[in-house]
Amino acid sequence: MAIKVLPIFLLLLIPLDPAPKVILFYGDSLTAGYGLSTEEAFPALVEKKLNKTTKVARVVNAGLSGETSAGGLTRLDWVIRQHIDIFVLELGANDGLRGLPLEQTEKNLQQIIDKVKTKYPRVKIVVAGMMVPPNMGPEYTTKFRKIFPELAKRNNATLIPFLLQDVAGNEKLNLGDGIHPNPEGHKIVAENVSKVIEPLLAN
Repeated sequence: MAIKVLPIFLLLLIPLDPAPKVILFYGDSLTAGYGLSTEEAFPALVEKKLNKTTKVARVVNAGLSGETSAGGLTRLDWVIRQHIDIFVLELGANDGLRGLPLEQTEKNLQQIIDKVKTKYPRVKIVVAGMMVPPNMGPEYTTKFRKIFPELAKRNNATLIPFLLQDVAGNEKLNLGDGIHPNPEGHKIVAENVSKVIEPLLAN
């Protein structure tokens, strides 16, 4: 049986599937999936949700347990050597838990965003909002919470109001330490994060 070979100009007219967009999750133990396997952490679950029908996204988990905003700034250059389409910034929680100066935390996070934008001008930034326990004092906790929406507004970024929405404080959804989500908690985080990121893939 003869094999039909399409002329080269016809081959050029056949639409190719676009390459998956690279989503980099840059954070601390919450992103890394403390106490769980990488596959159980919310970034991997987000990738599965986004790619239900066709592969539109490739997720890179650059979470590091114990990371502060200063540590994140220090290791950033190495991490962003690869191309990025969407950059999800999830840092600052450890700063808050340690009671570090909030002005420095905000400055570090802004410098991280600036570096990413400088290298990838068309990148889309997502800022994950965080909160600290009330035992840090009302003034500190209020100022800490405001850092993230202000960062998002200033940088025309997309805001996740609170990464641990519907998970924080629920014993059934967290590990024994009461801070890190368990597998069920990560599923809820992934659901919330996916809703924020999905519209960004269409543009």
